[in-house]
Amino acid sequence: MFNIKLSIFSTTRDLEQKIDQMHDKVIESSMFFKEAFDIYMREKRSSNYRRVSKKIKNIEAEADDLRREIESSLYIHNLIPDLRADVLQMVENIDKVINEFDEVAHKFYIEQPDIPQKFRDNFKVLVQQVSDCAENMAISSRAFFRDFATVRDYARKVYFLEHESDKTWAALKQEVFESDMELAHKIQLNSLIGEVADIADKAEDCIDAVLIFTIKRDI
Repeated sequence: MFNIKLSIFSTTRDLEQKIDQMHDKVIESSMFFKEAFDIYMREKRSSNYRRVSKKIKNIEAEADDLRREIESSLYIHNLIPDLRADVLQMVENIDKVINEFDEVAHKFYIEQPDIPQKFRDNFKVLVQQVSDCAENMAISSRAFFRDFATVRDYARKVYFLEHESDKTWAALKQEVFESDMELAHKIQLNSLIGEVADIADKAEDCIDAVLIFTIKRDI
């Protein structure tokens, strides 16, 4: 069974490498997102933050190029026709996760939110949870072409982390609205918290689709 799964890419090595690179981009954007958040907590919109935010932007642009190259290969060269629709949806979902990392990092830069000290611990937990969720999604999705057991093992981690991030998001949202900050400040932070949490939601959406693709291939 395992050798059969490996044979999918027996004549499409270049396509395999591009899809692997898409998964790498998720992990890279996640790592830089965590770094960017740590810098923002220390320095706000500093030159260091701009540097790391720019790296995320570059990763997002590279992922867009990879997505277009994969789409072109699948259609022009008619590669893996039985899986084409599933792979196209997969790379589009992966791209959405990377885009969300970029959009949230840019939102920090543009809005320059003031995050009071009492919210920072939970905010950091949320950032860690959604980043871990995205990274586990990348591992699970990558395994779709090689090992179904790994797909399911890491999918469970994605679902767990998404659930935990939901709890952190809800607690943080409650803390914000129970505080004595001005309403505009509360609304700004609530919007930002929600967008961070959306990263895990998009990773979960990606895994939902991957598991469906896995069931189809396993039949």
